[in-house]
Amino acid sequence: MSITRRDFLRASGMGAASVLIAGCAGTGVSGPKARVVVVGAGFGGATCAKYLRKWGPNLEVTLIEPNEKFVSCPRSNLVIGGLRSMDDITHGYGGLRKHGIRMVKDSVVGIDPAKRTVTTRDGSTFGYDRLVLAPGIDIRTDTIKGFGEAEAAGKVVHSWKAGPQTALLRKQLEAMPDGGVFVISVPATPYRCPPGPYERICMVAHYFKQAKPRSKIIVLDSNADIVSKKPLFTWAWNSFYPGMIEYRPTSAVLAVDGGRMTVSTEFDEVKADVMNVVPRQRAGELCALAGARNDSGGNWCLVNLASFESTAAPNVHVIGDSVSAALPKSGHMATNQAKICAAAIVELLAGRQPEPLPVVGNTCYSETSADTAGHVANVYRFDNEKKAYVDAGGGGATPQGDRDNHKYAESWAQNIWAEVLS
Repeated sequence: MSITRRDFLRASGMGAASVLIAGCAGTGVSGPKARVVVVGAGFGGATCAKYLRKWGPNLEVTLIEPNEKFVSCPRSNLVIGGLRSMDDITHGYGGLRKHGIRMVKDSVVGIDPAKRTVTTRDGSTFGYDRLVLAPGIDIRTDTIKGFGEAEAAGKVVHSWKAGPQTALLRKQLEAMPDGGVFVISVPATPYRCPPGPYERICMVAHYFKQAKPRSKIIVLDSNADIVSKKPLFTWAWNSFYPGMIEYRPTSAVLAVDGGRMTVSTEFDEVKADVMNVVPRQRAGELCALAGARNDSGGNWCLVNLASFESTAAPNVHVIGDSVSAALPKSGHMATNQAKICAAAIVELLAGRQPEPLPVVGNTCYSETSADTAGHVANVYRFDNEKKAYVDAGGGGATPQGDRDNHKYAESWAQNIWAEVLS
């Protein structure tokens, strides 16, 4: 099935993280007020709560999130590279309250799908008719020997959840001597934000080029090759940072030693001044609490991709990075899944069937230097026979970066933050 250029631009445009959902808005829910609890206020959860209220104005929507503020993973690599500050990627949740969302600052510690209740750390219990889980990912630090001890000592960071570790990695790079070695690892797929490690390499290399030109970056990639935007990143490394980056494929990290500052693979041991090791990942622990982490490896969540309802836990929906699907694990994708999920819940609670063939778009920008960036943009249609989203065609990636995409990337960030949080 083909898609028109108009549809592609509507679905993948950088402005509002648009999504094509037929018949999703404006019908509301009749009868008694239904209760929807959303856990996690990242790109997916915040967007879902907002659109549940917009499209189901008589729904009672509770959004539970332990953090005081939203810290964006997209653009956090610019903080690590010294081109942005933490304030630039940190935003408040105040804009969501105007939609009538009940905001609860707490952590969920228990989920009872049979009773349809959620329990928070302070002992409060929230009943639901539908539950949406948007917990992001868990970092599997236990898969790398010595990681826990080295992380606790501040000797190694993953910085794969934007926040304190983002700022810590930046400080470690600033303290590193000129001529030092920065070791960064790339986990085996699937993981959050496939191009993220390679963009981070660009941003750190840019910083070294300006401030520590004798320094070196060693990339230990668990995968056999660069898994996302390879032409873009190889162009950037060769054009801007020749001789600075040593890329080693099929080099999964097995152990770290914080005392000796070494990273070990199957093949060798690498000495580092700064260690940025990113372990393998899986769906957030909340999904396990709900019995929804149910793929063959027990790591990711299988869902009905037309509604994002769990195949294992009825009335529980999972969106964002925790989902097992051939879709990018990106902030933009999470917002689109959130809208499909919100539309489906509105229809289901009204006793109707949700849109059977939704369409989602994804746009992802990657910075390659202080003033160049590239992008990838695709549209995916749900195929009912395959029970999967398939590429609708018309998209693609830029093989090189340029100044226009650098400007578009900033506009995309400002627009999607506004879309999610206001």
